[in-house]
Amino acid sequence: MNERDIRKLIKIVEESEIEELEVRTWWMGRRVRISKRAALMIQSNGGIVDQTVALAGRAEGATAGTGVETPPAAESIEAAEAISEDRYHIIHSPIVGTFYRAPAPDAPPYVEVGDVIKAGQVVCIVEAMKLMNEIQAEKGGRVVRVEVENAEPVEYNQTLIVIDPEG
Repeated sequence: MNERDIRKLIKIVEESEIEELEVRTWWMGRRVRISKRAALMIQSNGGIVDQTVALAGRAEGATAGTGVETPPAAESIEAAEAISEDRYHIIHSPIVGTFYRAPAPDAPPYVEVGDVIKAGQVVCIVEAMKLMNEIQAEKGGRVVRVEVENAEPVEYNQTLIVIDPEG
């Protein structure tokens, strides 16, 4: 998806009554989310690039003519709710593969939103080349969000789970 296509999608969202639009093209490894609450997320094979789009006007520090501002790389912007690594512990995928929430299709998930977990606890699996890699939490806390659906492909360094260590 190029800049012209993204601009067209932004215009569609601006002129309609929808609050949010998400387009996923997994065969190309991309995901674009546009929200009237000023968030756009582009994910590509090279990792995640977050960009904030000002739909109601131009953002401060935006590049000339684009209305796009690049926030700090440490933040993940999802539906205008900033998840800061200063406040939350974010579990990223260490490899490219397939995300699984449970050890088997008929087993319960390792963690659910709201669960309190301990450091070292297995929170999910990322399968790569028929190897099941258990992903453990480095810190304990309360699970705030699970960012990926079960059996969905994930990229290297993609956010998987957000934990509130104070929770």
